[in-house]
This record gives sequence, C-alpha cells and structure tokens, in this order.
Amino acid sequence: MHIELKPLPEPEKVNSLMHALGVDAIVAKLLVQRGVETFDEAHRFFRPKLEHLHDPFAMLDMDKAVSRIISALAQQENIMVFGDYDVDGTTAVALVSSFLEKQGAQITTYIPDRYTEGYGISYQSIDAAKADNVKLIIALDCGIKSVDHVAYAASLGIDYIICDHHRPGEVLPNAVAILDPKRADCTYPYDELCGCGIGFKLVQGLDLKMDLNTNLLPYLDLVATATAADIVPMTGENRILAHYGMAVINQMPRPGIQALLERQKKSRYTIRDVVFTVAPRINAAGRMKSGTFAVELLTRFELDEARRCSVQIEDFNTERRLLDRSITEEALEQIVANNEVNHASTVVYDPNWHKGVIGIVASKLIETHYRPTLVFTKSGDKLAASARSVKGFDLYNALEKCSEHLIQFGGHMYAAGLTMEEANYPAFKAAFEQVVLEDLKPSDREATLTVDLEVSFEELSPKTLRILKQLEPYGPENMQPLFLTRNLFNSGADRLVGTEKNHLIMDAVKERDCRETNLTYKAVGFGFGDQFDKIANQRTFDLVYAVEENEYQNTITNQLYIKHLS
Repeated sequence: MHIELKPLPEPEKVNSLMHALGVDAIVAKLLVQRGVETFDEAHRFFRPKLEHLHDPFAMLDMDKAVSRIISALAQQENIMVFGDYDVDGTTAVALVSSFLEKQGAQITTYIPDRYTEGYGISYQSIDAAKADNVKLIIALDCGIKSVDHVAYAASLGIDYIICDHHRPGEVLPNAVAILDPKRADCTYPYDELCGCGIGFKLVQGLDLKMDLNTNLLPYLDLVATATAADIVPMTGENRILAHYGMAVINQMPRPGIQALLERQKKSRYTIRDVVFTVAPRINAAGRMKSGTFAVELLTRFELDEARRCSVQIEDFNTERRLLDRSITEEALEQIVANNEVNHASTVVYDPNWHKGVIGIVASKLIETHYRPTLVFTKSGDKLAASARSVKGFDLYNALEKCSEHLIQFGGHMYAAGLTMEEANYPAFKAAFEQVVLEDLKPSDREATLTVDLEVSFEELSPKTLRILKQLEPYGPENMQPLFLTRNLFNSGADRLVGTEKNHLIMDAVKERDCRETNLTYKAVGFGFGDQFDKIANQRTFDLVYAVEENEYQNTITNQLYIKHLS
C-alpha cells in the first residue's frame, strides 16, 4: 500500500482561520483541506442549519410530482410506494410511505425480489399494482432508465413518479414526474443526494404545498442511514441531513433503528455505527430474504415489535457473513486457478454463488487484488453481476464501452450492477479487461492511503480532539482525518483478540518510558494480527491512524484505530 500525505494548505489561509476561529493549527489545516477557509464557511460547516436546505421546488418536476400526489389523495386513489432492496431503497420506502399514510393515503409498499425480479422496476410489480387497482406508483432509488416499464404501466392506466439519483440514459421514461438532480436539464443546486434524500425532498415539497407544517425531523434518521450507507459525498445538503439525522438517532430514534443499535450499549452513536451496524443488517434482509423485512422493521412504532423483527434480521446478517466469506475464498481460488493474478481486472463467475452477497464479495476481492472487479452468478436464465471499482477508475464509463455484450447495466463511478446472456460472458470478460488495461492509470493500480497530516502526540491536545469530533458526520469529501506519527514505541501491552486472533491491540507511546496520559494511546488494528511479531521485535514504528472515542463500562476514552503500520 502506498502512503500519500496531502499537500499542506497555504500558511496564510491556515493562520487566518486560526485567528478567526481561535483554533490550533491542526484544526485549521484540516478545515482548509476540506475547502473551509473563512469564518462564515466554518460556521456553516460546524453549525449546519435546516434552513440552509434548498427549496424542494427548485428540483425539476417537483411541482408535477406534488400535484399528482395531492390529486391522488383527493381522489382516494391507491398508491404503490416502490423501492430498491438495499438500504437506500428500503429507507426511502419507509420514509415516503409512512408520511403519506399520515395524510390518509391508501398505500401499498413493494420491494422487488432480488432473485426473481432483479434490480429496479419490474413488470411483476406493475402487474401487482394493476391487480390492487393502483393508479400511481412512486419509484424510489431506481427507475431513471425504466423506459419500457413506465410505458407498460401507462398502457394499464398507471402513472409513475420517479425519484432517483443515478445517471439517466439518453432517453427518459415518460413518467408524470422525474425527480433526479443528475438530469442534464435539472438546475437543482445540489446533485449528490441519495435516493432516500430525494424521497425526503418530495415529502418536504408535499408538506410545503399542503401547508401541513409537519415536524420532519423524525424522518431524518432514515435519511442519515441511507446517506451513510450509499457512500454519497458528505457535503452540502447531505451534511445537513446527516447531522440532524444523527441527532435523531442519538436522541429519539425510530424503534427499528434503536433495536439494531441498542445491543452496542453506547451512550453516543456515530456515522461509523450506522455504516457498520445498522446498514449491513438492513441490507441483509434484501440479500438473504426480502427487503420487505427491512421496511417492516423501519416502520414499526412499538419497540418490542421492532426488537422481534431485529432478531430475524440479525439471523439474516449472520447467514450473510458466512456466505460472503466462503464465496470470497472460492473466488480467490478461481483467480489463481485461471492464472489471472496479474490481470488488470477481476472478472469471476460461478452459477451457484448467492446473488445477494456478490457485491460484498467484489469489495473484498479488491482488498486482495486491487483492481476493478466484477462478480457474476446465475440469475434465472441470465447472468447477473455486481461491480466495484478502485479510486480514479470510472466503472460506469467502462461498462458503457462494453455495453454491446450486456442486456442492461446501471450504477455510478464506483459501483454498478449488470445482466447479460451467459453466451456473452467470455467476450465481455475480454472486452472489460482491455478497457481497464487502456483506461486505468498506472498511478491507480496500487491502493493509496491518503493521510491528512503528520502530527506528534503532543499536538493532539484534549481541546483539539474535542473540536475534531465536530467534523462529523464523516463521509466522502469529508473523510475521517487520518494522522501519521513517526518513531513510536510499543509499551509491551500488545495482544491478539477476536475469535480468529486476527486483531491487534497495543499501547502506542512516544517514548519507551513515557507515562504521560496524552502521550500514550491504546491502539486497535482490526485485521492487523499478522503484524504482532513485527511490533514485538521492531524497536520503533510509524503509525497511520484515526482517533475515535471508545466507550467501555460507561467510561469514554480516545483510542487510535490503526490504518497502516510500518
């Protein structure tokens, strides 16, 4: 792994911000690195306000979408709220359906089956809507490319409102309204909302138009969860929505989210807890059984009922972990057996791999072979794949160049899904390898760990660490700061933990005989168990780490999370 230090920001900007805010150099440098250079920008960054959210009617077609829903409410039409089976889709369905039900709407929710229907709008869902006399379908986190599906629904007398955040194709569906800031003709000021975020803007627009004055804060735990899970930039509106959403999660979470988090027994939850605890379990429902279980959990109003639902979802997650581990091992063996260790890309296939976990497997394969990766399995009489990319490589564009071999594909720069005829697999695999060979820059062929600042332990004062917590919530374009500290010693309190003894715990100290609290930190390295002997025998080492709070037996301490050790 290559370690890259970010360039130091201009000293004049750092000094100006230090004086304006009364902060030290570390905080000021981190802010300037994130594009925060003035007092006003810092105030907006540290103190997000709901009033800074954009007018929902600035989004193209919002007026049409709101008017159609108000008409449906007035006519007491049946409405289907449809969403993808992942975190973004299921949270969006939970948000929009629960809001509309409070307005007296006749609502049915629909999450497609990953295996029989696949990603996005399905003909089965439209037929089900027709059978239920549904006149309006609101599609969330999908639909932007569903031209034929929307036309089929129209032939049955069913209207569509599409709320999506993926890139549109050349032709848009003939829907009543299409809410997608990535539309070329949409001038909405922020185009990085997730699907649930678009759903929230729709609800916000309805609330304004209907003059309801609803307190929309309780819905933001769903938006924060989706924003964190969908890996969208933590900037602009996303930062505002996630900030208030995390406040809801910490103060008055909906029972479903509370049930997923409470086993951690923490007094304060962060985006990290959402990403590593809540999101995988919500996703597990759609991966192993049905995303409907997730919607049911997220719309429960009684904590006891939510706890019962969470037990089932926990079982799904346990099964998911076992499956993705075994499939990852099989895929790695396939790469070796096919003499593809030195390929520019990873493309693997087995008809028996579980479709629900191939996206996770693709991400795990990148940890071993750092390159654009596709994992295929059989889906009916077709092949389906999940694709993941590496930093700097536009996966969506690469798939476009190979689209002659595909039935359909969708996604964005770093993640995508696709289907193809099985007979096209060899030709696609060769074509994709060639595209990666031509387009992947040599500098992007090795994993790079970008470090914000090189610091000493003395610089990490209690005040600095308190202020650093206010940089949360973290996410793309506002990642958790990583620090490099050189020439540290191991105090000798190192040990291996975990069921497989693959996690490292030690005390990192500035000097071997140091006893000062602020110069000694507990350091935890998940997956760093193989470094145990090195640390025991090496005199000094350099450490790349993030600083996080650790809560144990009602005591909170600062702890280093190891990212690299040399």
